[in-house]
Amino acid sequence: MSKKRIALILSSLLGIFLISACILWHCSQSEDKRFEAFLSSFFCQELSGNSLTLHYTLKDPSAYGLEDVPPSLGSFSSDSTEYGLSLENTIKRVSSFDRSRLSSENQLTYDVLLDYLNTSLKGAPYLLYNEPLTPLTGIQSQLPILLSEYPFYDRQDVDSYLALLSCIPDYFNELLVFEQKKSDAGFFMSSSCLDSILEECQTFLSLGDNCYLYDTFQERLKTLNLSDSDRKAYIKAHQKVMEASVFPAFHLLEENLPALKGSDHESGGLCHLPGGKDYYQTLVLSETGSGRTIPELKELTVRQMNEDLLAIQDIYASMPENPSVSSDLLKGQGYSFEESNPAAILAGLEQKLSDNFPAPPDVSIQIKYVQESMEENLSPAFYMIPPVDHSSENVIYINRGHMPDDLTLFTTLAHEGYPGHLYQTTYYASLDPDPVRSLLNYGGYTEGWATYSEMISYYYAPLPKETATLLQKNSSLILGLYALADIGIHFEGWALTDTVAFFQSYGITDVATIRDIYELIVADPANYLKYYIGYTEFLDLKRDAVSLWGEAFSQKRFHQEILELGPASFDLLREYML
Repeated sequence: MSKKRIALILSSLLGIFLISACILWHCSQSEDKRFEAFLSSFFCQELSGNSLTLHYTLKDPSAYGLEDVPPSLGSFSSDSTEYGLSLENTIKRVSSFDRSRLSSENQLTYDVLLDYLNTSLKGAPYLLYNEPLTPLTGIQSQLPILLSEYPFYDRQDVDSYLALLSCIPDYFNELLVFEQKKSDAGFFMSSSCLDSILEECQTFLSLGDNCYLYDTFQERLKTLNLSDSDRKAYIKAHQKVMEASVFPAFHLLEENLPALKGSDHESGGLCHLPGGKDYYQTLVLSETGSGRTIPELKELTVRQMNEDLLAIQDIYASMPENPSVSSDLLKGQGYSFEESNPAAILAGLEQKLSDNFPAPPDVSIQIKYVQESMEENLSPAFYMIPPVDHSSENVIYINRGHMPDDLTLFTTLAHEGYPGHLYQTTYYASLDPDPVRSLLNYGGYTEGWATYSEMISYYYAPLPKETATLLQKNSSLILGLYALADIGIHFEGWALTDTVAFFQSYGITDVATIRDIYELIVADPANYLKYYIGYTEFLDLKRDAVSLWGEAFSQKRFHQEILELGPASFDLLREYML
């Protein structure tokens, strides 16, 4: 065969190859566009049913085609069949896309969304097992805070805010209907939980004219260019809606919830309910993002606790030769640092990221304090997640009533700020992921990362290394005890006496304190697990990364891969990283 003939054949084959490549590229582009159009539609559909969530998710909804969304705080569904069918339809829609023709970024979104939907589907039969009213973290405590921080970007936001306040009575009425259905099914909250909820409602109502919603409303009005007459008109309208809707709505809860008392399951954990163990396993999967069984999670917890105990024992053994471990530490004395200003602490923590974490984006941070009257009924601190299209402005709330010393403040700011929630959220936002990822709640990832960050921060604090190690291991150990108690109460059926015996075996003997822990765990199952299991899953993932990557392993690489993948289940993180 002549060289010319061979050249012609090769030229033809190359042409065919290029045509095929172009067709494949076009199909890939087409599939990406179809998938992204679906994601956009799904994102808008999910947000359109709750204008409070919408406002917190997007600063400019019109840029996403969301305009004139009716004011709504969402709804409470108990129809498991309808909810399950809706999820199945969405799963079929997602699965209809050819994953192999999607870009790598869209493949990740595809995998995470499908994982999230399938996990939600497992929980569909258990809608009545859910409890929207829990001490500290329930609607009754979180809604006022969300309303107090509702941003005003323009006058329309003020109008929307006032309309939302008017929706609260109907929203609470629907909540009471849901609680009545729980009561009829025998799933109502425990008496101790109910007492806590009622106390929180009473605390809010007792604020009256001193309610922080009045002050924050006027402060937010100052950010707008309003005439004096308009500002006064808005203040008057706000006063009216507070008196006509907000306070009566909380009275509604306070007056009607006690009527359901006595219909609860006073036996404690979820395992005493019909199908309670199965529900708990499903709930733990959803809360932690870990695909391990409950016995496997217990094994993971015990292994980490044993490591912590051994480290503590080694430090205690070294005490006679190690003057850096003071007797004050062992007595539980509080710590005072030279720097106790929260903004300065955050700035210092941010500077410490450079060696082991990718550089954080440039954002602003505002520190706010929980009103003194609400300190007892709110968490020690919390980070307000900014809109996905405006992540540059961030707020951290500090509850001074839960800050006994400077070390607590330091580690709390690490949890909420750097390298915790604020850093993880703003870093991921800086990568411009698909907005739909912001709707997918992976508590094990986000709270696990924040707990992991908190543990690291002990070594950033101005403490001797041995002291930092002892305090960190002790903090980890206590969280492990809570995790085992959660499993014991809700999966193994521990009563209060069993829980007291368990904690006493670890030297915690105050029965009143143990009772409080028991009641918190009964009221909010799997809550502690998302912190501790998320944390231990990251540690386990790091062990495997060290083993697999060998000399290529570095702290910065490990952290960067986690942060760039974004919130997801630990099975998916392992699949992508290892």
